[in-house]
Amino acid sequence: MTKPRVIAFYLPQFHPIPENDAWWGKGFTEWTNVGKAKPLFLGHYQPRIPTDLGYYDLRLPETREAQAEMAREAGIEGFCYWHYWFGNGKRLLERPFNEVLESGKPDFPFCLAWANESWKQKTWEKNGKDIVLIEQKYPGVEDYINHFNTLLPAFKDKRYIKVDGKPLFLIYQTIVSNEINIFIKTWRKLAKDNELEDIYFVGHCMNNNIIKYKDFEEIGFDAINTVNINGYIYDKSFLSRKIYALWRRLIFQPNIISYKKASKYFFSNEVDILENVFPTIITGWDHTPRSGRNGLVMTNYTPHIFMDHVKNVVEKTKHKKNNIIFLKSWNEWAEGNYIEPDLKWGNVYLNSLSKIINEI
Repeated sequence: MTKPRVIAFYLPQFHPIPENDAWWGKGFTEWTNVGKAKPLFLGHYQPRIPTDLGYYDLRLPETREAQAEMAREAGIEGFCYWHYWFGNGKRLLERPFNEVLESGKPDFPFCLAWANESWKQKTWEKNGKDIVLIEQKYPGVEDYINHFNTLLPAFKDKRYIKVDGKPLFLIYQTIVSNEINIFIKTWRKLAKDNELEDIYFVGHCMNNNIIKYKDFEEIGFDAINTVNINGYIYDKSFLSRKIYALWRRLIFQPNIISYKKASKYFFSNEVDILENVFPTIITGWDHTPRSGRNGLVMTNYTPHIFMDHVKNVVEKTKHKKNNIIFLKSWNEWAEGNYIEPDLKWGNVYLNSLSKIINEI
């Protein structure tokens, strides 16, 4: 039995940047959507209001220290910061992590996840096209070398999370481009050239019941992180899904499902028990602050049902040598996907997670 290594995804979009000012209005941060959210049906828990840390600004080191202390007390090993590199050296939202790296504080483990996806403004129209705000590009080896060298100080930091002595680096879009394989090969060589053991590449994979393992192995990944938020959909027939979608449009409501029902599909007994598959604990879901009535809402999300989900994941992975479990997420407030204290529940979810981890 091995203690679970719980790593929480961490969103840095809680401070203003010029690009968001231009696209969404002066001072826009993730809190903008969170604060203006409204309940869309009876019993809908909106808006979500943070308590202990308030509507924080991640440019403040005191906030980052407080977050790390909360996570440490809950038994979380470290944060996995979402990292944005759009090609040709273009980065966004890098300031919080850069300050963590340069200051040495908080003294709390971390790793990086490359969110290699274009940013778009969704139209939500049936035949409408999303507006591309910034495109994700793969310019070639020179850019991959520049990317690696930019992150090398992080990889060599004593706080960086490692697997088998190798810095863990997660890639969000794994099969979006043939360049991913070239990217991985380039970085593996650069790691050896810079006296690193290697890079431990993890591929992010939505809906673990449709994974093709050989595809990931051929691309060059060491492991897979499964996130099966929509797994419940695949238990329905095509016809029933179409009927439900039509019914939603008629009554003008979000996609509503109970967390208890959805959580039965978060962990796959065939896939997630495998050694090099890292499952995900899901901390609730409500996408309506970002997408309105087009969003997915998981209702009746309670500490008791959350604990059942966590226990299931922890119990079924305790045999693994590298018992890594990702937590989605630490602070995705606009997706209702967070474990930080809020006005309704306080620290209950953090305490629930801590209790189960400490039992192991």
